Amino acid sequence: MASPQPVRPSFSRNNSSQQVNGAHDRKPSLSSFPPQSRSVSQMSHHGPAHRSRSPQPPPAEPDRNSNLSSKGKTASTGTGFSSQHSSLQYNSNAIGRPRRKLRSQYPRKSTENHVEYILVASFDIDRGPVMEHQYPVAITGDEHMLAELMLPDQAHARNQDWTIFFLHKDSSREEDEAERQAKEERRRRRKRRLDREQGIIHESDDEDDDLDDDDDWDDDETTDEDEPEGGEGPPLVYVLNLVNTKHDKTVKRGAVVKAMAICTRHPFLHIYKPLLLLALEEYFKSPVPETLSMLFDAVNEMDLSLMPKLSLLERHLLQMSNNKDLFVEKFEQMIQMRISEDRDGLADQPFDASRSPPRRPGIFRHGTKAQLEGHASYAVPRDTHEFESRVLYKGIPIPIKVPTAIMPETVGDFSLIKLIQNFSEPHAKQPHPFPLHSHLTTNGPNTHPIIVLVNGLLTQKRVIFLGHNMPSGEVAEAVLAACALASGGILRGFTRHAFPYTDLTKVDDLLRVPGFIAGVTNPTFEHHPEWWDILCDLPSGRIKISSRIEQPAITEGLVYFQQQNPTCASLVHQSHSSSAADLTGDQAFMADMLKSIATRAGERVIRAKWRDWVLKFTRIAAAFEESVYGASALYIGSDEHDNYPHTTNSTGHGYVWADDEKKSKELAGNVTRIEGWRNTRSYYSFIQDVAQIYTIRPLKGLDLHHMHDRLRTQRLTAMQSRDIYLTFAKYVRSYDEICLLLSVAPEAHAGLFYIALGLFHKDREVRVKTAELLDRIAQHEAGQHWWRGLSRFEKLAYDRIKKEVQMTEAQAGMGGLTITPGSNEDPMRRISREG
Repeated sequence: MASPQPVRPSFSRNNSSQQVNGAHDRKPSLSSFPPQSRSVSQMSHHGPAHRSRSPQPPPAEPDRNSNLSSKGKTASTGTGFSSQHSSLQYNSNAIGRPRRKLRSQYPRKSTENHVEYILVASFDIDRGPVMEHQYPVAITGDEHMLAELMLPDQAHARNQDWTIFFLHKDSSREEDEAERQAKEERRRRRKRRLDREQGIIHESDDEDDDLDDDDDWDDDETTDEDEPEGGEGPPLVYVLNLVNTKHDKTVKRGAVVKAMAICTRHPFLHIYKPLLLLALEEYFKSPVPETLSMLFDAVNEMDLSLMPKLSLLERHLLQMSNNKDLFVEKFEQMIQMRISEDRDGLADQPFDASRSPPRRPGIFRHGTKAQLEGHASYAVPRDTHEFESRVLYKGIPIPIKVPTAIMPETVGDFSLIKLIQNFSEPHAKQPHPFPLHSHLTTNGPNTHPIIVLVNGLLTQKRVIFLGHNMPSGEVAEAVLAACALASGGILRGFTRHAFPYTDLTKVDDLLRVPGFIAGVTNPTFEHHPEWWDILCDLPSGRIKISSRIEQPAITEGLVYFQQQNPTCASLVHQSHSSSAADLTGDQAFMADMLKSIATRAGERVIRAKWRDWVLKFTRIAAAFEESVYGASALYIGSDEHDNYPHTTNSTGHGYVWADDEKKSKELAGNVTRIEGWRNTRSYYSFIQDVAQIYTIRPLKGLDLHHMHDRLRTQRLTAMQSRDIYLTFAKYVRSYDEICLLLSVAPEAHAGLFYIALGLFHKDREVRVKTAELLDRIAQHEAGQHWWRGLSRFEKLAYDRIKKEVQMTEAQAGMGGLTITPGSNEDPMRRISREG
């Protein structure tokens, strides 16, 4: 482990057995294909097959509750879907799975620890908060300051409390140089391997050199889909802290107060809570470094090597879906790769005739009877949103659930539902009008408090969450929830300047940070409105705008917009002076949000809705910049007509409105909020993220979101919709391209409904090409779940079109029918007419 570097706090500016077959063993059931069709494996060995004479719709979803064996049955994760379509020949593996080699998020070869430090602090009656132990080495820096953060105000008044805070740990020059050299070595090995595959042998090549040793660490162009960093510096160190108070009449003040903290780079630090509870209880009994060593070793031996590494698009799909089986194939494939590695390891051992051959490991779902009884060597998660592991502490297996897909600004375990309800219920019972502020009250004085909060975060206002007489852990959760609320998993710059818990002694450091988000328990903050712009009082559920806040200056963008849209100039002022007109749509959005919460939609649904809101805001901001300034830094595109010929009527980009009047009104309602956001950290970080994502994004010149929104919101002519459907069918082919299409058509927003409407288009070519596109989507690892969400009516239309194509091909094969491409005549009628 590298020597620790100076750490500074974030005050810086800057139930039956169910066996799962291996992913690579899956084959479509041959009984579902006509004799003329070839299976996937046949096509891969014998080249492209002739046109299938009997295209079939995908069969029903296999029953995951059955006990599947490998004797000719469809595996639980297969689609059982034909690999060919009548007029399109392709390799189904290129569509169903990505070209990238599947890798682990946390490989077994990794030398990085899950937990870097363990700290213990206590309260001394004479010296105040003191640091007792730091393991494995001491953190250089202000130990007294760390001890104060670990022992919050009024900690002695509660038996137990949790706090969270962040540290900025700078990497040393030696660490940076070592990382650079490691990357260069990986690139060198990759180039040598590619050259060797092409038959080029270098003199420096060693015949015994295994170029596949570092496969888990390759960073070639097919795996460079890491989350954008936004240029914000090294990752934060997240600190989860537990404070316990033991009442003891034999000591001064009648109580012993101790705190134990875990320092990790993982944002899912909440998984360590049960371990901290056990370890701190053990430390009270045995306050020695060996107690910390036992905890340190236990958490760092946690095995997460079977957790697959998902691409950015795959993480988005998983986050927006409630399907517990989404990407389960990747977990199965990781297990199959591990079994293969273990088998190869056994093959290298000397032969022992007295030893019985090893039994093939079983693979079951977590929670099944076989897995609970210990018959399974490996288990696939019950819900692919979480990877299930365990930590063995003092002989006790502690179950751990790690989030599979982590999005930006998501730290710890918090509840958006709890945050929204806390400030919505008092407002619904008795609204308190807000003083007008152009950045904050975008719907006038009766703007919803949550919208005021989000506007403040987006425009980089100073926000304080006050929880007087509340546990500091609840205050910290509110701060983390607010960061995730404004981010939506899209924007950055919030958690790096957040202080989930701080106190009055650090107010000077706090005020030096522009746009901070802080959690406090001391009521003194409420009486100093010059310290904050927005105060969120958690006990009362009220949000206050500071009486000392300054009104923003008139910007050039606002002036230009009013000059270019004189009819909307009055709407800009109206939106901030009256709550009668909901130009932004925020009131309707909050009404829908509260309705979803009332119907118990769930935390994942609420987070997806907020992600949609933030995404919509960024797209409207890009449209505003293009309208006012002529171009936007939030959109990177190319000349679509050069890269994608014959797409003149289907190209375009950006947010889509039903008509120009609605566009002008919504831009007028958002103009001040957008202008306030354009000078913030999150805005500039988003520009960097857009540029980085563009380099790895498929279909760089086509905005699939724009095209799908046109189908969804506008009244298109038959020719306009035809061009969009044919563009989808022509260019959406590969695994990543289908992922991109699914990301703009989430299951919560009707899924493939608007795409499947192409099955009813009056142009026969559109109907056939749409059916081909649905073929490819149904073979996709994620797309198969979207396909199952189609209605029976749409599936019947799909089946009818496939049968029509089958019949016309049969007639064409007999030489009795001439097919005219693009003909709109019903094939059944033509067959009967031509005899």
